[in-house]
Amino acid sequence: MSLQGKTLFITGASRGIGREIALRAARDGANIVIAAKSADPHPKLPGTIFSVAREVEALGGKALALQVDVRDEEVVRQALAKAAEQFGGIDALVNNAGAIKLTGVQHIELKRFDLMHQINTRAVLLCSQAALPYLKSSGGHILNLSPPLNLASKWFAQYSPYTVTKYGMSMLTLGMSEEFKNYGISVNSLWPQTMIATAAIEFQLGSRESFKHARTPAIMADAAHAILSSSKRRITGRLLIDEEILREQGVSDFAHYRFDPDSSEALMTDLFID
Repeated sequence: MSLQGKTLFITGASRGIGREIALRAARDGANIVIAAKSADPHPKLPGTIFSVAREVEALGGKALALQVDVRDEEVVRQALAKAAEQFGGIDALVNNAGAIKLTGVQHIELKRFDLMHQINTRAVLLCSQAALPYLKSSGGHILNLSPPLNLASKWFAQYSPYTVTKYGMSMLTLGMSEEFKNYGISVNSLWPQTMIATAAIEFQLGSRESFKHARTPAIMADAAHAILSSSKRRITGRLLIDEEILREQGVSDFAHYRFDPDSSEALMTDLFID
């Protein structure tokens, strides 16, 4: 189970889970395309495409940092073409970029809903479509960072606009797995069982206090690695949870993934997980 020599195109990889997936693959000697908007440092969020590229190369991988707005069709297509030219192809697309606003229909601004729809649902369609010619050649992977389709009413009651855009990603996973099966392409979704401690979550919540209930992004990176290193559609068409896929790989101890290993507080389950 190695990604050595494989080329991964990861959106939103300048920080958080996307960065962690990039670094995990880099340890195998993979080629990583860091496709994100953050070319310049953010005043409150660490990481840029260039800082992650340096980290990838320090771990033994090869990196290509590309400033990409996943809403822009031409930019996306050009970035994929450049990545394929530099590394000789593309083996996996990781649709990690995301936008969130936990607000109901009554109060959501249309421009905010448009942003979530464009970055969450539409970008998965666009990036997957644009990557398809390269993935056909490799029989590769598409991995979407989106949840199981949990239809319990509580996930719609307070923030259905966000729910709709994330579930749209998961429905595209199910559809593309069937649509692309003749090309040997595996398509899956991955979602965390618990809150993941990232700078973006800290920024949303205003502090790290809740991180005592969280795991580190490493668990998502290890889960993504297990999926992306599988072959011949052995894993496809599934809306997976990080803990679930790792248990299938024989992992039974998850204590080392806790953000605060000394905390005895219960972990907080993530959105859409009962």
